[in-house]
Amino acid sequence: MEKYIEYSEEVYGALQNNKPVVAIETGGTFAGIPYPENVETAKRVMREVRNAGAVPAYISIMNGKIMVGMTDEQLDDYGKRRGTMAKASRREIPLILAKGEYGVMTLAATMVVANIVNIPVVSGGGMGGVHRGAELTMDISSDLEEIAARNVIVVCSGAKSILDLNLTMEYLETKSVPVVGYKTSEMPAYMAIESGIKLPCRMDSVEEVAKAYNIKNELGIETGMILMNPISREYAVDAAQMNSVIDEAVECSIKDNVKGKAITEYLMKYLKEKMGADSMDAQKNMIIENAVLAAELSSAMNNNCGKS
Repeated sequence: MEKYIEYSEEVYGALQNNKPVVAIETGGTFAGIPYPENVETAKRVMREVRNAGAVPAYISIMNGKIMVGMTDEQLDDYGKRRGTMAKASRREIPLILAKGEYGVMTLAATMVVANIVNIPVVSGGGMGGVHRGAELTMDISSDLEEIAARNVIVVCSGAKSILDLNLTMEYLETKSVPVVGYKTSEMPAYMAIESGIKLPCRMDSVEEVAKAYNIKNELGIETGMILMNPISREYAVDAAQMNSVIDEAVECSIKDNVKGKAITEYLMKYLKEKMGADSMDAQKNMIIENAVLAAELSSAMNNNCGKS
């Protein structure tokens, strides 16, 4: 298995010496943000994670190798390839490796790799979930399956707002995935703070979250956890405006007969084009804030917080 995985020197040293590491998805940064802003954002994420006491490990595929951690030079090369790389969820990983190509990792694929290399904390922007109209299309993100199957904690700002958030929460309940709001009792709606959906649990410190994760493992409960971190109010977009644009986007997608894997990209592109610079600023800052919280959580877990 190791012949398919390459570690950056920084990440390899951290794992060997039991230092806190955060696995970071490349999808949100390198598929959602144009060059060179994607590289600038990634480098800032890495600086902020280090400042918070952990080692950043962007997860990607480059030249047919799974990369666990990337150098600045690799980030530059990777960022320039935006729009040319395959989007990799779990099912695409072996196909991209076999062809020796580049791939942008979804949150689901990042969870898979993090689980393989024993990095328990994963940072992303927003999770995938149950799509609107899924009762007819059966369009459900593999992010939900992977969080139910992988022993990781995902730090994110809820699920992407283009989804059916109520059904997404119902699905997570069915899969018995613990969902925790970080200093909030309401599910964040990706770039917006408010969703109107009450979360089953609120925790106000990373030490408490680490304790819950350790108890889950000690009891042998085999599932991941989600820590939902609302975007800071200064960067958040207006929820009502965002939902209005999403309704328009859904109508357009039906008219344009967009289906399957293409629909997420279609809806997110429509949302960003209509909401302009505010949505891009929100996405960049959300990625940074979640990575910092993930670093704080990883440090708390590494310091044996909450262990009996």
